[in-house]
Amino acid sequence: MAQVLRQLPPVIDPAVVVGIETGDDATVYRSPSGDLIVATLDFFTPVVDDPYDFGRIAAANSLSDVYAMGGRPIFALSIVAYPVKQGLAMLGRIMEGAAAVTTEAGIAILGGHSIDDPVPKFGLVAIGIVKPEHLTANRGTLPGDRLYLTKPLGSGALAGALKKGLLDEAAIRRVTEVMATLNRKAAEAMNEALPRAATDVTGFGLLGHLHKLVAASGAEARLRFGAIPFIEGASALYEAGAVPGGTKRNLEYYGCNAAFEGGPSWAPLALADAQTSGGLLIAIAPERAPILEAALRARGVPVHRIGEVVEGVAGRVTLRD
Repeated sequence: MAQVLRQLPPVIDPAVVVGIETGDDATVYRSPSGDLIVATLDFFTPVVDDPYDFGRIAAANSLSDVYAMGGRPIFALSIVAYPVKQGLAMLGRIMEGAAAVTTEAGIAILGGHSIDDPVPKFGLVAIGIVKPEHLTANRGTLPGDRLYLTKPLGSGALAGALKKGLLDEAAIRRVTEVMATLNRKAAEAMNEALPRAATDVTGFGLLGHLHKLVAASGAEARLRFGAIPFIEGASALYEAGAVPGGTKRNLEYYGCNAAFEGGPSWAPLALADAQTSGGLLIAIAPERAPILEAALRARGVPVHRIGEVVEGVAGRVTLRD
């Protein structure tokens, strides 16, 4: 998509605050009244078998891009592709799951669009607002900044194993709850601490999203493998090479920007694992890092300081023990 968008005429609208230049999580547009509007769109095929849980995950994933910009969602529209010949009961459960999560976020689904499609797909257009002082783009980090991740990695590998019938019920519940958890509380903590930059970890994996974050700022990231959290059961899948095709494509595409100087042999796959509804990746000045940690803990969000930003090769991600 980034390659296609580059072929479009340049955007000259002065009201565009965040556009497509750095592949950020959402567009930010200044309205005539001066308010900053956040707009994003995401949808995908089912990642779990239960339709209610699929709706929850899809909604949490769609809203995540608003939170990653430091914004607050205000409403959503649904995007539905569904095989009508199967009847509408399953679609009803998908919508119920999505509504449960949007209600938790304090917003409503106010409409949408649907088509008849043999392969189900679901997601949301999420619209939010953000205060100028809370806007966190995926650029602006500086050497010395601390890097934090608010959710464990592993959803890509585990969701792939689920589709093959390789997960027990406990493992399904674990990965489902991680994916269905809103990044709302993490975003509230982020806004309290005022970081320099942020993004969420989704389809490009930690490696891809972190590369974009430091490349946009001309810096390098160094990670400590032992500090990176993983969902229980993911490491065995990485070790076996049992990952989706998207993860392998991520590693092929972004691997040239990485230096794996530590960690197990499966670490490259883990960092490239294509996540669904992953956590926020936050870059914050060292003097403000304690504020972020305290704000996360106060909201029950796990605190994982996974590395730091350093001077070096722009866009490179170095992994050490």
